[in-house]
This record gives sequence, structure tokens and C-alpha cells, in this order.
Amino acid sequence: MAKFTTVTSRVIPLFVDNIDTDQIIPARFLKVTDKNGLGDNLFCDWRYNADGSPKADFVLNQPQHKGSQVLLAGDNFGCGSSREHAPWALTSFGIRVVISTTIADIFRNNSMKNGLLPIILTKDEHAQLKREIVKSPEAQVSVDLEKQELVFPSGKKATFQIDPFSKYCMMNGVDELEYLRRFTKEVEQYEAVNGL
Repeated sequence: MAKFTTVTSRVIPLFVDNIDTDQIIPARFLKVTDKNGLGDNLFCDWRYNADGSPKADFVLNQPQHKGSQVLLAGDNFGCGSSREHAPWALTSFGIRVVISTTIADIFRNNSMKNGLLPIILTKDEHAQLKREIVKSPEAQVSVDLEKQELVFPSGKKATFQIDPFSKYCMMNGVDELEYLRRFTKEVEQYEAVNGL
């Protein structure tokens, strides 16, 4: 996965509560084992008409959000089933950060394992950021993973929590398997010494 250090981006406003993983990536797209192209089906049922044409009023289809890497959602983002395809679809689309007041635990863990940073704000912080984005849609936020800090368009700073192991993996662009492979030499030495 790509290293995550800082992201500065405009914000995609999707102020909907209880967005579940089936809305993020509908079940009919779960047969794939390759992450590439899943972004095309992100929020598919909200994003496209029955004939496959894009809905002009859906936020991801609006030209001002092209290339934006931060999604500001409503409360309880990523609830529902535990499909890993949901963070795959978000990162394949180009989103690196999801911000909410609560994020479902399984989705949150899957996200960090796949290079997507889930940020939980207090209700007051979330409400302020929402107001700032509504007032100035072209404004940017900045996310610094090392400092665990989100800087609002106004300059206000909010801190967020992340466990040290996930932070290390994201900052170094390694998943759990790649992390373990870094210790291959030590494991082989241990096995040799202990006759394993």
C-alpha cells in the first residue's frame, strides 16, 4: 500500500448518517479479488442511473470534487457487514481519509490495513468542519498522520487517535504480512539455533 504521511485536499461532503458497507460497495461487486477498478463502483447505486449514466447531482460525480482525497461523512460510517471491499473501493477511487463522528470497528480496522485513514471527531468538531466546508466548498483540510492532527480550513486543529502499529504500517506503506516479512532473517536465525 502507498505510504501515508500527510494529505492536503478539498473535502467531499457526504452528510449522510449510517452509511453501510453495502452502500459503499454493493454486494454484487464482491466477487472480485483485485482492488483495481473497484472505485468505479463506489456508491454505485447512489452514483449511477439504471442505464449506467452518472447522476449529475451525486457528490462524487461533481467536477469540483475530482481528485479530492478526504470524505466527510455523517455519523456511523461503515456499519453493516465486514467486507474489505469497502475500503478497497474508497482507496481505488482516490480517497485516503474518511471523517465521521463514529466509524464501525470492523470497517475502521479494515481501512487501516488498506491505507485508508479513518478519523473520528467529536460532534462539535464535526459540526464545525461541516459548517466550514458548506461555507467554503473549495477549502482544503490537511491531515498529518505523524502528528495525528487534522487542520480545518479555518486553521483549527483537531487531534485523532490511531493505534501505534497501524500508524507505523500506514506511514511505512506496509501491510501486516509485509511487516512480518521484515523479520525473516531473525526467524531463520532462531530456527537454525533451535534446530527447527
